Amino acid sequence: MSIEIKGLNAGYGAIKVLHDISLSVASGEVLGVLGRNGMGKSTLIRAIAGTIPATSGSIILDGQDITHLRVHERARAGLTTVVQGRGMFPRMTVRENLEMGRIAGGKPKRSRLDEVLSYFPRLKERLDQAAGTMSGGEQQMLAIGRGLMTDPKVMLLDEPSDGIMPLLVQQIAVTLAEINKREGMTIIIVEQNVPMVFSMAERCIILEKGRIVASGSRDEVSSSDLMQQYLAI
Repeated sequence: MSIEIKGLNAGYGAIKVLHDISLSVASGEVLGVLGRNGMGKSTLIRAIAGTIPATSGSIILDGQDITHLRVHERARAGLTTVVQGRGMFPRMTVRENLEMGRIAGGKPKRSRLDEVLSYFPRLKERLDQAAGTMSGGEQQMLAIGRGLMTDPKVMLLDEPSDGIMPLLVQQIAVTLAEINKREGMTIIIVEQNVPMVFSMAERCIILEKGRIVASGSRDEVSSSDLMQQYLAI
């Protein structure tokens, strides 16, 4: 599924964070969203997901205007979000967390459990373990797996490397690239971990104070002074 955002403005109450954001993401594309802390990256994800309202502009998902749809309606249209902090039900088992994802997607007829476990074998070993007792990396695998249970066409990822050991970050990046390739899933990934983004995304944008200040291929973004100017790298 493709996503087209036109003139999007959003924020929190009277505080405007996003300013006239316009971008297109092709079906099956991986788009990296870069920027320093507080520049509007997570707000962009939340506005697309519907957890905060757009004050103006539009969000089009594969030709359907979803700007005013509620979160669960966007999920049923094919959109899933893996939030920062993972959003686990810590006392529930891995299996129960995954099933919650399937129910949230409104598609109870088709279970993707076997497919999800093929992507994340660690989860298969821990199906009856309480989610809250797992490591941060394993919880992130579970969060992504729960998103996949909705049978999505578009996945939004908000800081998936946060609080995870580097080895597991690399493993998760490889798995996400595999999901993108195998399923043709459109992915928008917000990350502070620039190497992770560059390992997955062929195109990136940079946000600065809620505006897109740069957009281009991975090579264009990484080989210019943009990294130093906007990311201090």
